[in-house]
Amino acid sequence: MTRNRRLSRRGFLKSAAAAALAAPTIVPRTSFGANERITAGIIGLGGPAGGGGGGTQTVAVCDVRQDKLDRHKNNTSVEQYRDFRELLERDDIDAVFIGTPDHWHAIPAIAAAKKGKDIYCEKPMSLTVREARAMASAVRRYGVVFQTGSQQRSEYGGKFRFACEMVRSGRIGQVKRIHVNVGGPSKHIPTAAEPCPPGVDWNMWLGQAAWRPFNSHVLRSWRAYRDFSGGGMTDWGHHHFDIVQWALDMDRSGPREIYPPDGNDFKHLTYVYENGVQVHHGGAKGAQIEFIGTDGRVMVDRGTLATDPANIMAKPIGPNEVRLYTVTGGHKNNWSECIRTRKRPICDVEIGCRSVTVCHLGNIAYWLNRPLKWDPVKEDFIGDPEASRWLSRPKRAPWRLG
Repeated sequence: MTRNRRLSRRGFLKSAAAAALAAPTIVPRTSFGANERITAGIIGLGGPAGGGGGGTQTVAVCDVRQDKLDRHKNNTSVEQYRDFRELLERDDIDAVFIGTPDHWHAIPAIAAAKKGKDIYCEKPMSLTVREARAMASAVRRYGVVFQTGSQQRSEYGGKFRFACEMVRSGRIGQVKRIHVNVGGPSKHIPTAAEPCPPGVDWNMWLGQAAWRPFNSHVLRSWRAYRDFSGGGMTDWGHHHFDIVQWALDMDRSGPREIYPPDGNDFKHLTYVYENGVQVHHGGAKGAQIEFIGTDGRVMVDRGTLATDPANIMAKPIGPNEVRLYTVTGGHKNNWSECIRTRKRPICDVEIGCRSVTVCHLGNIAYWLNRPLKWDPVKEDFIGDPEASRWLSRPKRAPWRLG
């Protein structure tokens, strides 16, 4: 595809996006031909997205650390940037991978949507509930394709999909409890100041987060810090609670109540859904996710798929049972296929938004150490303004959503 043709497509998108300001609907986009390349930029080279792929050709990379950019220094076809905003100004980039630390997902994603660029964003999708909703709103408003990096729906031999199909098809009877084994919430960990090494733009790395002096432990282990991540609850939690949402047919909703462990009624942090199903943070046996029903159990993780009794999984899903979205070729290829067809991918932005919200709700219950009531329609806590303040975070100037 020639540059002039790409500019034509991008010009169309910008015009359509401008029209969307007056009428916030899903914006149509011209389709890619089967042999047309999808050019991509990578924002953040620290995570799985840093590898690119998915039927795209990487033409630009961005990171605030020079040592990561240096990995591409011998590739003259890939241009380097230290500021994602400069990368997004390129009209010849169709899509972006976002592999930054968690607190740097929402702002670049929304900026990319405004530029009409399709997005693959690593999980967890956001730092807060309000960021996730703002991302979903921007994606819908500007009509871009968004894939959340929750690849368990697409990969690992279909284990997770089959587990969810068995649960949804009633093979374990009425679902009563689900146990999920993942890490806990992030914490505030004060650290000493250290000299910032050359090649690290510390101010840009911090971004929206409150200013703090450079510390190498923060740079290496940012996921432990509340300013930058939700800890294991949003890291592996986004993967596994996403599967719970899928199995419960809750991709457009979520729990109603959240109870932190109290040593009495609730041994584990517990979510309660409207249908009475309880989801426990911890206590899974046989695998990292355990579904318990009136007629049996399903246990699944990336290396395990088992049922009790064993004959529950003896037959493939039949024509009269629930069959879920099936991907061939992997998660990133599903994204690139949807870029061409303009269909929604298996982990569309709304799914990512709802799944990461479950994780954030658990963290807030841990941090406040009290039961919470949640309205999944209004996406707000009921009668608890203190808890509602945790749905967003103050952002250091000049950074803001939108």
